[in-house]
Amino acid sequence: MSSGLSGQDIVLPSPRKTGGKPLMQALNERSTTRDFTKDELSLQQISGLLWAGFGINRPDIRKRTAPSAVNWQEIDIYVSMASGLYIYDAESNLLRQVHDRDIRSACGTQGFVAEAPLNLVYVADLTKCGKKEGDKVNDSDLFMPYADCAFIGQNIYLFCASENLGCVIRGSIPKERLAKEMNLRPMQRILLSQTVGIPSK
Repeated sequence: MSSGLSGQDIVLPSPRKTGGKPLMQALNERSTTRDFTKDELSLQQISGLLWAGFGINRPDIRKRTAPSAVNWQEIDIYVSMASGLYIYDAESNLLRQVHDRDIRSACGTQGFVAEAPLNLVYVADLTKCGKKEGDKVNDSDLFMPYADCAFIGQNIYLFCASENLGCVIRGSIPKERLAKEMNLRPMQRILLSQTVGIPSK
């Protein structure tokens, strides 16, 4: 992996907020990919990817590139790579290391998940939605977090189309196992995962 992806927290370069393909072209080229090379993404690509997904685009009011119900901003993006597990800190534009274990194989049930260079795991922190630790969680409590997660996932799809990357959003996740690997609290709920990489064809 390119320099900077070792050690603990990873400081990301500033995302490039100009250039790329026109929106209508990116929409036209948006697609799902399940075949990836093992080539790692550059820090610049990772920075742009995460900023497009749920970065801060209005720093004065801390608003994001994707909407969220009641401005909860309850979705955390975890990044699983060979070098470890990280959480995206949008305000500081860095990856905060959770641990240094490679848990990509726990991020999904399909074979390509463990081989692709990067898996995003979307986690809803329900305490940001008014829940307290120990509260019962109903399906209705997850309705808006799933919608908010979908907005982020589509942003990732469009960034990948613009940058000639491939991705696939997935619901096939061994959630109980993965939650343990990620050291999540009970009020942190895994919603979806999105595998990202360089298409093999």
